[in-house]
Amino acid sequence: MSGRQGTAVVLEAGTGKLVACHDPRRAALRQARPGSAVKPFTLAALLETGSGKAAPRIPCRREVRLAGRRLDCTHLENLPPFDAVAALAWSCNWYFTQAARRLSPDGLVAAFERAGLVARTGLIEREATGNLRRTESQEQLALQAVGESAIEVTPLALASAYRRLAAAVTRRPELSYVLEGMVGCVRYGTGQAAARVPIPVAGKTGTASGPGGAYTHAWFAGFAPATAPDIVLVVFLEQGQGAFDAAPVAASILEGLVRVGRLR
Repeated sequence: MSGRQGTAVVLEAGTGKLVACHDPRRAALRQARPGSAVKPFTLAALLETGSGKAAPRIPCRREVRLAGRRLDCTHLENLPPFDAVAALAWSCNWYFTQAARRLSPDGLVAAFERAGLVARTGLIEREATGNLRRTESQEQLALQAVGESAIEVTPLALASAYRRLAAAVTRRPELSYVLEGMVGCVRYGTGQAAARVPIPVAGKTGTASGPGGAYTHAWFAGFAPATAPDIVLVVFLEQGQGAFDAAPVAASILEGLVRVGRLR
């Protein structure tokens, strides 16, 4: 994190203990849109309602316009039609904004609340809560499903939510698509820059708009080893993109954890 504005959080997956943190104050108090880092929770909500698994493959149209916002897909072109796993790995905004139509505003808010995305963790004494609001239109619901409206999280809360997610996706077969998509994200998708350790990593990148859309901030969130998590990691950078800025920082932190024997 040297020379970067942001924070990084490492939790013990089993106990939730805070293993390491760069800039704890920012981790506990900074409220920001999660962007695509929220998509694993959106997919989990779809799967829990039964609509995610039954969804057909969707060809990506790339251009996404919602409520005056432009969220065009930035993944590789000419990819085959996406199922849920590939859509998560490649962070396809078209897929997730279309799939969100199968969720209700109350259902998505309830799913995000159950995940702990806006809850206090108790890990740091002074800690803010996130912001989560019920949406009033299909377009706003779609924006919330991709972390671009009506939701703000703290990096600390996102790390705690990913710890809960790690436990759920490695134990509940009905959520296996979430785990497969997160592994794919690091193996071949938007999170490839985090794949520098000889250990399977499950992760998700996020690039979210700041106030007024003047800049973007960057996320990487995930856990390792992918199928038997020992640590949970979240990186948040005040400016940047998840794939190109936050994921390489996550890779360096993971390499450090391997070096000191904290991750095997």
